[in-house]
Amino acid sequence: MSHDQLVQAVYSYTRDTIKAFVDAGAVPDMVQIGNEIINGMLWPDGKLPENWDNLADLLRAGINGVDAGRGNGPRPLIMIHIDKGGDLQATKAFFDKWHTYHIDYDVIGQSYYPWWHGRLLDLRENLYFMAETYRKDIILVEVAYNCERAEYSDKPAPFPETPEGQRQFLEEVNRLVLNTPHNRGRGVFWWEPATQRGGHRTMFDRDGQAMPVMTVFDKYTRY
Repeated sequence: MSHDQLVQAVYSYTRDTIKAFVDAGAVPDMVQIGNEIINGMLWPDGKLPENWDNLADLLRAGINGVDAGRGNGPRPLIMIHIDKGGDLQATKAFFDKWHTYHIDYDVIGQSYYPWWHGRLLDLRENLYFMAETYRKDIILVEVAYNCERAEYSDKPAPFPETPEGQRQFLEEVNRLVLNTPHNRGRGVFWWEPATQRGGHRTMFDRDGQAMPVMTVFDKYTRY
């Protein structure tokens, strides 16, 4: 498939998918074009760093597909998602380049797993940088911590890998997001709360009962 054919396929697929949601009365509030695209998407055509122009074409096609599929309905927010929550330099390199293409979008998405993506202080620094530099809303669209020993068997953990440590981790991550300058920190998504029973990052124990991490947001919804 040529580059032009691939661009058309991304456009058509996205258009038809959004139209199907519209027809079903379930228009999404937000659409993420690609997933963790720090290395591009749809390789080899959209692979980074060598094919930035191609990637920009593919992302533009996806965004245009959203607009075509929504018809006269409201435009869903458009998210661009990378996986460098605690890496300011990689985030800067990606978004500085992305912004040279002048393609409109609304939300920066980041993944943050501390064993891969840096310390909480690194996350804090990057949240501040993104908010001050790009003036876009920011969502941590993949966040998790283990409820049992897994990633920190041979190094100190920032929190115990226990159900209570899992809760403490999400409390702190949520606090950092809420404290992002200019109210740009808009939310946190856990990935994946319903993994196979007994999975390290699940929010449910082996009996299917919710663990303490499930209560983190309770105080924000009670009045």
